[in-house]
Amino acid sequence: MEHDPPGHCRRGQQDGEPTGCFLELYGAALRMGCFDWDLDTGLMHMDATAHEVFDVRPDEYDNRPETLAIRVPTVEGHRLDQIVSQALKDGSEAYGAYFRVRCRSGTLRWTHTQAVIRRDAAGRPHRILGIVRDATRELGDSPTAPRVRADEEAERRRTTSIVQGVTAALAHARTVRDVIDVLKDTHGLAHLGAANLVMGLVEAGRIRLVAEGPTGSFVPGTRFTRVDEAYPMSEVVRTLAPRYIETADDFAESYPLLWPHIDELGITAAAYLPLIAQGRVIGVLGLLYQAKTGFTAEERNVLVALSSSIAQSLQRAMFYEQEKDLAQGLQQAMLPRTIPGVPGAEIAVRYRSAALGRDIGGDWYDVIPLPGGRVGAVIGDVQGHDTHAAAVMGQLRIVLRAYAAEGHTPATVMARASTFLHELDTERFATCLYAEADLSTGVVQFVRAGHIDPLLQLTDGSCRRVPVDGGLPLGLSAEFGRLDYPVTTLELDPGQTLLLCTDGLVEEPGTDLDDGMQTLAELAATGPRDLQRLADRLCGAVDDRDGDDDAALLLMRRRLIDAPQSGGRLQQHVAPSDPEALAEARHMIRAAVRAWGAGERADEIELVADEMITNALMHTDGSAIVTLRVLSGVDRRLRVDVEDSSSALPRRRDAGESGVSGRGLLLVDRLADVWGVDARGSGKCVWCEFVVPARDARS
Repeated sequence: MEHDPPGHCRRGQQDGEPTGCFLELYGAALRMGCFDWDLDTGLMHMDATAHEVFDVRPDEYDNRPETLAIRVPTVEGHRLDQIVSQALKDGSEAYGAYFRVRCRSGTLRWTHTQAVIRRDAAGRPHRILGIVRDATRELGDSPTAPRVRADEEAERRRTTSIVQGVTAALAHARTVRDVIDVLKDTHGLAHLGAANLVMGLVEAGRIRLVAEGPTGSFVPGTRFTRVDEAYPMSEVVRTLAPRYIETADDFAESYPLLWPHIDELGITAAAYLPLIAQGRVIGVLGLLYQAKTGFTAEERNVLVALSSSIAQSLQRAMFYEQEKDLAQGLQQAMLPRTIPGVPGAEIAVRYRSAALGRDIGGDWYDVIPLPGGRVGAVIGDVQGHDTHAAAVMGQLRIVLRAYAAEGHTPATVMARASTFLHELDTERFATCLYAEADLSTGVVQFVRAGHIDPLLQLTDGSCRRVPVDGGLPLGLSAEFGRLDYPVTTLELDPGQTLLLCTDGLVEEPGTDLDDGMQTLAELAATGPRDLQRLADRLCGAVDDRDGDDDAALLLMRRRLIDAPQSGGRLQQHVAPSDPEALAEARHMIRAAVRAWGAGERADEIELVADEMITNALMHTDGSAIVTLRVLSGVDRRLRVDVEDSSSALPRRRDAGESGVSGRGLLLVDRLADVWGVDARGSGKCVWCEFVVPARDARS
C-alpha cells in the first residue's frame, strides 16, 4: 500500500475516542487489530493484532504504510488507495473496504478495514483511526462473499464493455483525427477515469505530437521530439514497454522538464502506452489522470488490450491518409496548375474532393486558349473513384487539349476523344461538356457527351439552364459507332457567365438531378457578382453536405470592356484538299448565322457561303479564308468574305439543263442582297451581304 491513504496509529487518546489499550483487548477477542495514521507525518502505528492480520513481524514493519506492500497485492493496494483518497477528498467522515492479504504461505485471505477520519477546524484531514480484521470466514461462509465476487464480476464486465465499445467505435475511424476524436469521446477512454490524452506519431526517428491534451496545455518544444530525449513518450518508444507514472512525485522526479507544465493541470498519474503494429512502434498514447494514484493489474491489462486495438486503427488511419495524399497528389498533377489569362474573359475554377473515402474521382476542368480570340472550356468526369480514373482523366484532358489546339471543330474534338478513350483498352467511359467561345463575337458552340447541361447567368444575376443537344459519353459513342455529336450554339453577351460543373456539385442521395440543377441556379442567382467569390459560394454547398463524390466547377464570364461595338467577326482558314477544314468552315457559318439572329435567312446565307468557298477551292490552287462579319448601319447586315490567291475574276455562266457546274454565282446573285469581287494584290475577295433583322434588346 502506497501513496496517500491507509493509516497510521499513534497511541493516545482524544475526547470521545477509545484508548489504544481498549482497542487491543477488544481486537484480541475478535482477531481485530487497530491502527492510528498520522497524515501529517505519514506514519501509521499498528498494534500486535494488526500485525497478525497482515502477517508481518514487528521487525518487518517500520510504521510506514508502503511497507505493507509486501503483503497487500498491487491490485488490492491500488483499489484501497483509491477508496481512501476519495474519502479524504470528498469530505467523508469514515470509510470501509474489503481487500485481500497475501500470507507468508502464498495464500490469499480476505481482510476488512473500517476507519474514521479526523479533520481540523478548516476541514483538513490530519488523522485516521481504524481497525483491520480477518474476514476470511465472513466472506467464505456468509452471504457477503457472493456480493463481493459479484461486484468484482460487474467491474470486469464494465471494463470489458469499455474495450469492446472503443474497439467498435475505432472500426469507423478513417483518419488519425478520427481516432483521436473516438478516444476523447465521453464514451471512450474517459470511462477509465482519464482526464485527457496526448498522442504522438513516430516519423523518421522523431515523435510528432498530434494530440496535446487539454486546451492550452501544449508544452513548448514538444511538437517534435527526438527518441533519445528525457520525455515519457521517448522512453516508451525506446523500451517498447508501457510507462505507468503512479504519483505526482514519480512524475516530478522522472521528468523534471515536463513536470512544471503537468503540475499546473492537476495531473496526479499517467499511463503512456506504445502503439505497436506489425512489430514496430508507430506511436504513443498518453492518458492523463487527475485525483488518481497507481494502476491496478486489471487496469493495466485493460490499457494494454486497448493499446493493441488503438494501434491497429491508427495504422489503418495512417495508411488511409497516405493513400489519399498520394491519390490527391496524382489528381492535382493531372489538373492544370494554373488557368491561363484569356483576353475578353474572366474565369474561375474550383475542385472539391469527396469528403468520404480515400478514393478520388476522375473529375476535371480545362481552359484552352485558341487562335482568333477563341477559347475552349472543358468540364468532364471519368467513371469510377480510384487512381485509375484519375490517370484516364489526365490522358483525356491532354488529348482534348491537343485536338482543340489543332483547330478541329467542337464536334470533331469530342468524336476523336471518344475514339481515343475506346482504343485506350479501358472499361471506363467519361462524360464531358466542351464549349468553344469566340469572345469577339460572343458565339459559343457546345458539344455534350452524356454530361449535365451548363447554366447561363444573365447580366441581371438571374440564372437558367441551357438545354444542349447531346450524344453518348466518351468511349461509348465510339463503341456503338455513334460519333456524330450535335452542336448547340448561343451568343454570350458581355457580362453574362457560363457555369459548367460535374454532377458532384448538384447531385445528392435521394434527390432529383433537375432539382439539384435548379438549386444551383438559385444559389448562383443570389450569389455575389465577383466571380471568385461566386465560385466559393457554389462549392461551399458541397463542403457543407460532406458528399461522397468529387465536384469540379468552371465559370467563364465575357468581359464588357472587351466587347466590340460594331458587331461580330469570325474567320476560318480552309486549306485545299482538306474536307475536314471545309466541314469546319460550314459548321462555323451555321453556328454564327443562328447565334447572330439571321432569322429566316439563315439557310440562304449558309448556302451562298458554301458555294463561294467551294468555288474558291475548285478554281484556285491555294487556300481560302472565310470571314463573317456583322455590319451596323441603317440596316443590320451580315457579310461573307471569301479570299483566295487567284487573280482570275469569277464569271457567271449558264449551266444549262444538264450542267453540273455554273450555278454557284447564279445562287449568289439570286439570294444575296448585294455581292461583288475586290482585287487583293495577288488574289481577290468575293463577298456578299444579307440584310438581317435587328436584334431584340437583351438583358
